[in-house]
Formats: sequence, structure tokens, C-alpha cells
Amino acid sequence: MKKVSVAVLTLAIALAVVLTLSLPANAQSAGETLYKSKCAMCHGPDGKKVAGHDFSGADFQKQSDAVISGIITNGKPPKMPAYKSLKPEEVTGLVAYIRTLKK
Repeated sequence: MKKVSVAVLTLAIALAVVLTLSLPANAQSAGETLYKSKCAMCHGPDGKKVAGHDFSGADFQKQSDAVISGIITNGKPPKMPAYKSLKPEEVTGLVAYIRTLKK
């Protein structure tokens, strides 16, 4: 009976290791994926302003999450479009990712 338990435990550990190693090492967060599809074209892949605000700068980063969420949701004329179709959790993830772009 003990040999069977040891064999099952060994198999379970081996399976866990294989599954862990098969996960992508550089998995993107949902916020990062959304940023790349909606924001990077104007704000650059690193947030350092192509046509929009520089997300990496202290002036932008000192704004509250609520302010940034409002800008994403409602837009900011003349160039920033509103993204009212985003779910609240998508906006939260996007803000969290934008926070990682600070200098």
C-alpha cells in the first residue's frame, strides 16, 4: 500500500512540475494586452509619448487612479477618445499597467 502511495505522490509532483514549466514565462497581463491594442499607437509601447501624454513622467503618475480611469472612460478632447465600452475591471487593469510605466 505504501508503494502505491509513493508512486501516486511522485506522479502528482511530476505532473505539477510539467504543468508549471509549460506555462508561458512572459505571460502578459490583461491590462498590458489592452494597453498594446488601444493605447500604444498614440502613447508608445513604453508610455513615453508619441502623440499623447507621457505616462512615465512624474506629472502624469501623480494623478489619482480615479482621474486616470475617468480620462480612459470619458476621453480628453481634443485627441483622446472615450473608451466607454471597457468594463470597470478592464479600466482598473489598464490603470495598473500604466502605473508600471513610470520612470
